[in-house]
Amino acid sequence: MMNIDTALKEAMSISGAVGVALVDYDSGMSLGTSGGGDWLDLEVAAAGNTEVVRSKLRVMSSLALNDTIEDILITLHRQYHLIRLMNSVSSRNSLFLYLVLDRDRANLALARHYLKRIEADLQV
Repeated sequence: MMNIDTALKEAMSISGAVGVALVDYDSGMSLGTSGGGDWLDLEVAAAGNTEVVRSKLRVMSSLALNDTIEDILITLHRQYHLIRLMNSVSSRNSLFLYLVLDRDRANLALARHYLKRIEADLQV
């Protein structure tokens, strides 16, 4: 099992990682961040992506889909924004990992694999 700081460090070691946050979508607050910078305010991004997750959950409820979200991918010309919902037994159900990747340096399939592993090992 790993704690939040270790999980964020692990996520930042993913090839192409620019920034990462662990976010509670009930409150919109981040429990921790790493990376980012002047052009990527992870606190603002965390709050904004909370709305993305809430919206998708509302749509799924309206459609009576009996399923859960694994992850949400937003592709930009130069970046991937990956939202991985925490569905593991060892974490609260209202959390997600938000990872921003430089598209030129990232391998999306590997990044998804590593986030899944981090999710499984994270103890909150």
